[in-house]
Amino acid sequence: MAFPPPFLDELRQRISLADVVGRRVKLIRRGREFTGLCPFHKEKTPSFAVVEEKGFYHCFGCGVHGDVIGFTMQTENLTFPEAVEALARQAGMQVPKATPEERKRAERVATLGGACEAACAFFEASLKASEGRAARDYLANRGLDDAAIRRFRLGFAPDGRDALKRALAKNFPEALLFEAGLVRRPEGGGEAFDYFRNRIIFPIGDRGGRIIAFGGRVMGDGQPKYLNSPETPLFAKGRVLYGWAAARAAAAREPSVIVAEGYMDVIALHRAGFGTAVAPLGTALTETQIEELWRLAPEPILCFDGDAAGQRAAARALDRTLPLLKPGMSLRFATLPAGEDPDTLIERQGADAMRAVLERAEPLVERLWRLEAAQPVDTPERRAALEKRLEDRVRQIAERSVQEHYRNFFRDRIFTAFGGRRGPVGGRLSGKRAGWRSAPPPRRLGRAGRPFLGSAEYLGYDPKASGDPSLLRRRQQEILLALLLHHPFLLSEVEEELANLELPARDLDRLCREILKLHGLHPDLDAASLKRHLNQSGFARTIEGLTSPAVLNHAGFARAEASAEAVREGWVHTMGRIQELRLAVQISEVDREGVQDPGEEKWTRLHPLLEAKVRDDDTAEGSG
Repeated sequence: MAFPPPFLDELRQRISLADVVGRRVKLIRRGREFTGLCPFHKEKTPSFAVVEEKGFYHCFGCGVHGDVIGFTMQTENLTFPEAVEALARQAGMQVPKATPEERKRAERVATLGGACEAACAFFEASLKASEGRAARDYLANRGLDDAAIRRFRLGFAPDGRDALKRALAKNFPEALLFEAGLVRRPEGGGEAFDYFRNRIIFPIGDRGGRIIAFGGRVMGDGQPKYLNSPETPLFAKGRVLYGWAAARAAAAREPSVIVAEGYMDVIALHRAGFGTAVAPLGTALTETQIEELWRLAPEPILCFDGDAAGQRAAARALDRTLPLLKPGMSLRFATLPAGEDPDTLIERQGADAMRAVLERAEPLVERLWRLEAAQPVDTPERRAALEKRLEDRVRQIAERSVQEHYRNFFRDRIFTAFGGRRGPVGGRLSGKRAGWRSAPPPRRLGRAGRPFLGSAEYLGYDPKASGDPSLLRRRQQEILLALLLHHPFLLSEVEEELANLELPARDLDRLCREILKLHGLHPDLDAASLKRHLNQSGFARTIEGLTSPAVLNHAGFARAEASAEAVREGWVHTMGRIQELRLAVQISEVDREGVQDPGEEKWTRLHPLLEAKVRDDDTAEGSG
């Protein structure tokens, strides 16, 4: 939800930034500032500064900066709304609800959540009671002590038909229990009965740790072995990961995230010191769950069982992930010894054995190569089939820069495997290549013959990593002008904003001024007439570049067929991106000067830039 700016301002005033930072960093007062070792990168000499009166922190070493909300997000792995809510609780402030509909939904969710919490307490009590003795024995035989049972809030659903329903009837009507997935109704009609009966209960939490559903395991040979809550307004099985909240808290300290297959695996991993373990709920990883994993770590490790079923699950996860790959975001795959899962491996051989398995995890690209190259490739026809399979796989990757790197990787592999014969996706390899990591991607050319950036850079690839930040800034400006060329109706709405825009590139600036001049003389020009006038004025080459696929491939709102609504949204987005890049460059320049002397003069220059950055972040995060 979007939070009102006055509420955010008051929240920042009520919460002491130095107190919040001081819980994680040893701060030393120096004049009006506090300094300490940066919590976001390793350093021996303090370059991290907190300016309480201005409400900012900034590191002159790594460039990280923000306010109390940003610090809470980064250190506790929270989203913007979650960080605001957490700080509001500390400050004793009520988080505003944006609309009556949101308030009504929040109240309904809270009521359903209350029913789930009450059910969890009932299951915990049942496990401790005499009726839970067999369940306690089962858990003890699986190696779980009382501390683990309390930590994961394990419980037991009695065998009675309506024990839970009767226990909660005083506070929660049957209709609410049904909506929360705690009771079910017979198809032919009749009295509702408990959804879970005679099962070990594993509470399932949402991203904030609130109980929203349950998993139940039989203790004998009954079927189904595991039973999850039905889908409810609180719970969508394909969007939730077991153990996510605990993993998020640990992700700030541990380098990766581990994805196991089941509840017991997650519990065993956490108890052995692997605090970022999570598991899907009995199904293959969904696209949403993969995105959730990337919120915790850029390369989660899938650690499924070494049997055929576990490897099939890993292969399905690979298939789901391939179209989603983006720069820096992927998966790794760890293979357990045959017959073992994390629970049994840790029990028999200890945490070191599990750690060794994780350290041998292979990148997704390696796993994909092994899967496709597993078939015989001892004839030209079979080699051609391998090349086609690899190309088909590569084409599934939506992000073009990642796609190109995958092609390079497989070209190298085939070159090595077949002694320099033809590689996949066309093109004959000549000479020896040292390996895909050392070989740069080919320079693609735009229609005008100029090299252009891949989509990774356009979509926000780190300017420091892309080599030349000016290329990234130019691409955004090209998109903006292409949008106007195809949709000149927008000029009457953004004329003043466009006139104040700084375009460092001389050719783009000249074109921008000419567009403004033509609009002033002929305010009703359509796209075809505008381009014709500009071509006649000597801008043909520039326009050819702006309307090429290089610019438009990843900016659908700038294409001729885009709707007016998309055009307006695209303008706002691109102008915001240009402003963000400009601020980033200015902050980076002050950072470089301030590494040796992070004094008051640098803060004087940096303060308005950081204020603008936080305003932009609030707008982006609060509207997301």
